[in-house]
Amino acid sequence: MTTGFGLTAAARAGLLARLAKRRGEEEGASPAASPGRDLRTLPGASDIEMVREAGAALGLESPFFRPHEGVAGARSIIGGREYLNFASYNYLGLNGDARVAAAAKAAIDRHGVSASASRLASGERPVHAALEAALAALHGAESCLAFVSGHATNVTVIGHLMGPRDLILHDGLIHNSVVEGARLSGARRIAFPHNDWRAAERELAAQRRRHNRALLVVEGHYSMDGDVPDLARFIELARTHDALLMVDEAHSLGVLGATGCGVAEQCGVDPAGVDIWMGTLSKTLSACGGYIAGRRALVELLRHSAPGFVYSVGLAPPLAAAAEESLRILQAEPWRVARLQANAALFLRRAREAGFDTGSSAGLGIVPVITGSSVAAARMAAALFKAGVNVQPILFPVVPERSARLRFFLSAEHDAAAIEQTIVALIAARRAGPAGLAAE
Repeated sequence: MTTGFGLTAAARAGLLARLAKRRGEEEGASPAASPGRDLRTLPGASDIEMVREAGAALGLESPFFRPHEGVAGARSIIGGREYLNFASYNYLGLNGDARVAAAAKAAIDRHGVSASASRLASGERPVHAALEAALAALHGAESCLAFVSGHATNVTVIGHLMGPRDLILHDGLIHNSVVEGARLSGARRIAFPHNDWRAAERELAAQRRRHNRALLVVEGHYSMDGDVPDLARFIELARTHDALLMVDEAHSLGVLGATGCGVAEQCGVDPAGVDIWMGTLSKTLSACGGYIAGRRALVELLRHSAPGFVYSVGLAPPLAAAAEESLRILQAEPWRVARLQANAALFLRRAREAGFDTGSSAGLGIVPVITGSSVAAARMAAALFKAGVNVQPILFPVVPERSARLRFFLSAEHDAAAIEQTIVALIAARRAGPAGLAAE
């Protein structure tokens, strides 16, 4: 008997036997490496290899790193075929917009492709200051600083601001970049259950006095589950316990709130209650990089001492210009936000009506379809790809095995027909079930 796309006991045993045989053959054919130089023993290497071998044994083509032959919007060309695309952060359809491209090209003509050195060492470009001023205004903050990578922004800022005598308390589903920044800092790190402000309050009450500074970190829109925190509660917690509050807006900007200003607008709270606003330029803003917005004293400290800024090349001028133009369009055309939210709400409603587990998604831009096993997610993604729908499976060890899923990113460019076609394909893939698995 199988559950969903899960393997039967017999099929699972057969798969494990084939994997053991395959691994034995490969090891027998390869010269032994000395333990210190055997790259297969590096952390995580065995997990990656296990997933690769399982996919090959089941006859599943890897869904990762497929080349897109153009702009990856609501539709994309892969291998010469057009697909409905739900694997892009291009939430408002601005990547590929002629105005954004023109802004980037103008910046190249004026400043070249690269900043060529650290901004501290080589000086500013006007596009940097313009982008940072616009982002600061968006968040109601005094100042802002842009970095070359969203992931590196969290790592370097958290790692730099906090130290071994400090406490970092974060949501259990927080992004890897926050975890890596906390690890770098040497601070004590405590994860509380997802979106559970009461649990966060208990931890702060119990631990705050034992530490010098405390940092509370949440996301505005969680990238795996598509849900939203009770921001007012977390602001209250931070104030009550003398902690800094940091909010990662990577998937919030352009997605949450009536005009896309993010989680503060969505929750109807004063953005001044947040000490550190973090965001990325790679999603709604059609570029690449990250930023920190907050009080001027914080930004000036980071500008002169954060390793990921001081010792890194500055943000490429065309990326800064593209991000600034995308932000201008976001503010001038709020209908894009409304269309995105309507599409996401429709997808969420239709998926739930069809009996799919969509977890706690708020239906604002990200909707997971939770399958409960990595095999299930991989086979369903393959079936959808064959039907002309591109969506990425999220597999163990990225998420716990029981939480394996398909993750759908909606866009303002999707329409009702595309959504309905996708739901029909999902239903057909589920109806096919684990056909062929037991015989593998």
